[in-house]
Amino acid sequence: MIVGVPREIYPGERRVSLVPAVVPSLMKAGLEVVLEAGAGKDAGYLDTEYTEKGARVLPSRGDVFSTADIVVQVLCHGSNDKTGKNDVALFRRDQVLIGFLRPLGSLETVEDIASKGVTSFSIELMPRTTRAQSMDALSSMATISGYKAVILAADTLPRLFPMLTTAAGTLTPGRVLVIGAGVAGLQAIATARRLGAVVSAYDLRPVVKEQVQSLGGRFVELPLEAKDAQDAGGYARAQDEAFYRRQRDLLGKVVAESEVVITTAVVPGKKSPILVTKEMVANMAPGSVIVDLAAERGGNCEFTRAGESIVDHGVTIIGVYNLASTVPYHASQMYARNVTAFLLHLIRDGKLNLNTADEIIRETLITKDGEVVNGKLRQFYSLPGLVAQAQEGSQQ
Repeated sequence: MIVGVPREIYPGERRVSLVPAVVPSLMKAGLEVVLEAGAGKDAGYLDTEYTEKGARVLPSRGDVFSTADIVVQVLCHGSNDKTGKNDVALFRRDQVLIGFLRPLGSLETVEDIASKGVTSFSIELMPRTTRAQSMDALSSMATISGYKAVILAADTLPRLFPMLTTAAGTLTPGRVLVIGAGVAGLQAIATARRLGAVVSAYDLRPVVKEQVQSLGGRFVELPLEAKDAQDAGGYARAQDEAFYRRQRDLLGKVVAESEVVITTAVVPGKKSPILVTKEMVANMAPGSVIVDLAAERGGNCEFTRAGESIVDHGVTIIGVYNLASTVPYHASQMYARNVTAFLLHLIRDGKLNLNTADEIIRETLITKDGEVVNGKLRQFYSLPGLVAQAQEGSQQ
């Protein structure tokens, strides 16, 4: 089978879905790799590096799609809401598509892919289990985003992060608050601590307290209990508005005492909850910085504008998203390793393994044979039973 790597076409996207280092592993498994000329250039990977590892370079995007049995992208149609639809015309029936599809964002984009008969896998639906850990690209990208959020904050803040004792006196350390101690939040805590800041973190899941403390952060405990704080996969569950209102009241003082606030609360398929209000921002010291990693889904700060950095009440609110793309070399490396692990799991004896008894395959498989086949998606969009299932039922 042939694996194709087209150039990413989302505006400003610099990552590439496979890097030269993973090509030998795929070839050893009986797969051939082709890529569009220049696909890895923006990430720091030249065509010659791919050919030295055994891949073939094709001149155009159309050549990659017409040649490949499996197309691997970072941002597929769905997650690429700017130019992704251009690829739909290039899809072939029974072609396999793997990448970030953002299936909970729009039923229309999922149905676009299904209508072409494509067998698609949404990498962001990878279950968070031990078996699937090496394939968890969402966590890989969150790690990079958490790191880059702190670097952005440190670059913007008109103060230094570490405490310094100098001939001109002692400089006090910066105070950083991280709201949400998931993968991105934990990396933000670790990065801010390495830069010398005093770090606090809040999460509605008490179970992450030990992880925060192990990284040198102070866990902020509020007299507030969340119902079903996390799901079976370890993700924080969305709460009702009454909970968020009480949470905002209690967090106000902690936010006001911080010079940098990094927010990470994202709820798949829903608007991000408002955790930092306009009043909280007004109470922060001038020059403070908020980096909102939930900006793409509306933001955790009431002032956030997706894709922009603004200043209000003297506070800089950074709503820039797709931060992983700003560190394209290592982001591509991590993503490629995750996707390669998934491909090696998916291909058995040179053939596509669609055994849906396997949780990894069942949870990530989105479309097949013209249908949206993912059970969670059909429930999320209130879709009727599958045609194939209905026919089986009528025959019984």
